[in-house]
Amino acid sequence: MLDVRLEGRVGPLSLSAAFDTSRGPVVVTGPNGSGKTTLLLMILGVRKPARGRVSIDGVPLFDSEVGVDWAVEARRIGYLPQTFGLFPHLSARENVEFALACRAPRTPARSRRERARELFADLGIGPLAELRPSALSAGERQRVALARAIAAEPRALLLDEPFAALDIGARRHVRVFLREYLERLRLPTVIVSHDAKDAQAMGGTIAVLEAGRVVQAGAWSELLESPASEFVRELTT
Repeated sequence: MLDVRLEGRVGPLSLSAAFDTSRGPVVVTGPNGSGKTTLLLMILGVRKPARGRVSIDGVPLFDSEVGVDWAVEARRIGYLPQTFGLFPHLSARENVEFALACRAPRTPARSRRERARELFADLGIGPLAELRPSALSAGERQRVALARAIAAEPRALLLDEPFAALDIGARRHVRVFLREYLERLRLPTVIVSHDAKDAQAMGGTIAVLEAGRVVQAGAWSELLESPASEFVRELTT
């Protein structure tokens, strides 16, 4: 379980968030500029909160009270940025192998290649391994980016707007695929999305962030029954 209790400030934005993944994936949603991506970067360790705690299965990765602050690479959290972040000059397989080499430089090249092929087969993109990102659809690039994020067996996953680059038809298909795949992985996962249908489809807990603060967190049915703000009311209608 990933447990997040954070407070911090980025420019004029004062951020305060508390939630955990005990009920499945957490979807963080809210208006543009509410601090969704900043929150992910604080969990990842790229940005430093002013105070709070981030832990996985009870092990603190950040704890301001006792001075714990693990480096990004030591946290072993998989991150899928909104733009997927694939290197355009590398093939899909090479993108995944690069991530493996960064996490474990001493891993033999053959082992990295086998791991990449296993992931591609599991994600249903085996035939795309030698193609570069420019030859892939948005949905295919997302799967390659997901393979790269989970290649080094992370403790948790952070996905920033994983559906934003997809058209309506692909979006429906990828929602189903991603929800089922995450259920199989059983990894603590936080997903940022501004889309209400994404939040509803992914299940688990929905944390609504407004002006840097989580104003409500709960299942879709709980938000629907007792919206805590006008934004939550509009989100669920």
